[in-house]
Amino acid sequence: MNVIKSRFLRACHRMPVDVTPVWFMRQAGRYMAEYRAIREKFTLLEMVERPEIAAEVTLQPVEAHGVDAAILFADILLPVVPMGFNLKFVKGEGPRIDNPFRTEEDLKRIQKINAVTDLGHVMEAIKILREELSDEVALIGFSGAPFTVASYIIEGGPSKEYHHVKSLMYAYPEVWGEFISLVADTLTDYLVSQIDAGAQAVQVFDSWVGVLCPSDYQQYVLPYSRKMIQAAKAKDVPVIHFGTNTTTLLPLMKEAGSDVIGLDWRIPLDEGWKLLGEDVAVQGNLDPIALFSPRDVLEEKVKDVLDRADGRPGHIFNLGHGISQHTNPDQVKTVVEMVHDWTVK
Repeated sequence: MNVIKSRFLRACHRMPVDVTPVWFMRQAGRYMAEYRAIREKFTLLEMVERPEIAAEVTLQPVEAHGVDAAILFADILLPVVPMGFNLKFVKGEGPRIDNPFRTEEDLKRIQKINAVTDLGHVMEAIKILREELSDEVALIGFSGAPFTVASYIIEGGPSKEYHHVKSLMYAYPEVWGEFISLVADTLTDYLVSQIDAGAQAVQVFDSWVGVLCPSDYQQYVLPYSRKMIQAAKAKDVPVIHFGTNTTTLLPLMKEAGSDVIGLDWRIPLDEGWKLLGEDVAVQGNLDPIALFSPRDVLEEKVKDVLDRADGRPGHIFNLGHGISQHTNPDQVKTVVEMVHDWTVK
């Protein structure tokens, strides 16, 4: 049996670790000067389409902060482009799709993709990173979850009310079922291809799923998330399932079968873990804005998360969402040092 050297991977499997592992969602990005220097020369899509640049950006927080895992620099919406949707990133607004899915007729224009060929640059970046990273630092691949990606495609961008998504679900459940099934198949292929390329763990981001009540999640979403997660787990790598505003959904999210559940900051970590049960690992859950706090306040908030984890196997320290754009990088490194120093076994 191979010895797992990565404390992050060991925690995913709820194995003993020397110290609690730390990584951060959106740890590669605009808050880092190194990233901004590259971003001035390229658009986001150009960066991810160049494997050597995607790999360089992925490595920046590993080298700067000493985190225990690297997460591939990419975007959850990359698969929608070969599916036939026009994706662009609008400054100050975020992603936009100008030919959204709205009716049954739109099913005819969805292209079936092959992730290895259509998104080969992503797989190449993974291969580069596996060569660069040590055995102690794990590489995380990721994908959007079926609901969140489907919602982007239907809404055409960020939304507050999710009017088009919910209207489609409620009024045309068969069309919704056929559409989200196509999306789920695409994302499953994408996620599994990342594992085949060398990703050692994967995270499924369901960033928008908190807009649903439990019964809607169970009926309209759970079967597709479960299918995707189980396909990834069949590849024998840990799967992390993360969403925001998901306190009422946590027991149902567990039914999808991931190894690790990400908790946002809205629920105390110990309460979230109690809802899920001790047979699953948890990730989280410092409020991202705590990184703007004075040192004594930050220490208090980091310690609170660690106290709630109580040294139990299976805790991965992270934020409850991604790092905010204007965060001081020194604060990020400080949190890594705090967690490592305070959790030595």
